[in-house]
Amino acid sequence: MSWTEVVIEIARANAEALSDALMESGALSVSVEDADEGTEQEQPLFGEPGMEPAEAAWEHSRVVALTDVDADQAQIVADAAAAIGLAQAPAFTTRAVADEDWVRLTQSQFAPIHIGKNIWVVPSWHEAPDPDGLILELDPGLAFGTGSHPTTRLCMEWLEAHPAPGKTVLDYGCGSGILAMVAKKMGAGDVAGVDIDPQAIESARLNAERNNCEIDFYLPDSFAVSAKPQHATGRFDIVVANILSSPLKLMAPMLAGRVAPGGALILSGVLARQAEEVAAAYAPFIKLGVWAEQDGWVALHGRLGADSPPPARTGA
Repeated sequence: MSWTEVVIEIARANAEALSDALMESGALSVSVEDADEGTEQEQPLFGEPGMEPAEAAWEHSRVVALTDVDADQAQIVADAAAAIGLAQAPAFTTRAVADEDWVRLTQSQFAPIHIGKNIWVVPSWHEAPDPDGLILELDPGLAFGTGSHPTTRLCMEWLEAHPAPGKTVLDYGCGSGILAMVAKKMGAGDVAGVDIDPQAIESARLNAERNNCEIDFYLPDSFAVSAKPQHATGRFDIVVANILSSPLKLMAPMLAGRVAPGGALILSGVLARQAEEVAAAYAPFIKLGVWAEQDGWVALHGRLGADSPPPARTGA
């Protein structure tokens, strides 16, 4: 089967409404892009939790609608324009979308990822390049954390560089569960993960089962009343949180309060320019310093009760 994409450039004010109207008029799917992408006028559009942009549109937006190849694209656009009260249908172009084996095409885009010295994140359809490495079988999914983002890599590299056999570990904002699984495979004892997204918790549980890792995953409310006292009220030898700077600052008392005396706190999801303000939020509880930086992101770490954070990583 083949499809045709309809491409419309339109002002921000109409982008979202037109997208909805195109779906109602027969489009199979619709996306909105920055029409100035790749130019000096390109605009970033992102936000941290609680600060998301009100709408996914740009001043100069490009609406792309996927339609059946035999559909009447002009009629779809005309109907959508009329539905939102435009005086006339906007100009549009079309482009063919060839039939593909989409599953195979998607899989080809995800190869095994080598992290740190000995960690491999391997999709289920690949063989592990180094069977003797620390292997995590993990497919790209709906929960954040496959090892491809610098913040995830930094946390994984810290855990690899600081093995803690038998120690307790808390992964707060666990996403796919990848950091909790690294800790467990490095020999950690009791490991727990927490996330606000029920879908992430389900994904993390499935990933842990697939990788033969015994880990408890919770939503925040259930974590606070866990049947395991050491989870509900206890402290952990290692607490790692790969989230974003704003929530990390807000959670400083809670996260620091989960670190056992002499235990380590590792934070990422922090841009290099945000490192000082995040460290300042934790200063009343624990002194943090930059352990490593990658592509403009940093990992912060420190030990509870220590006057200074451990020395920064050197080398690759």
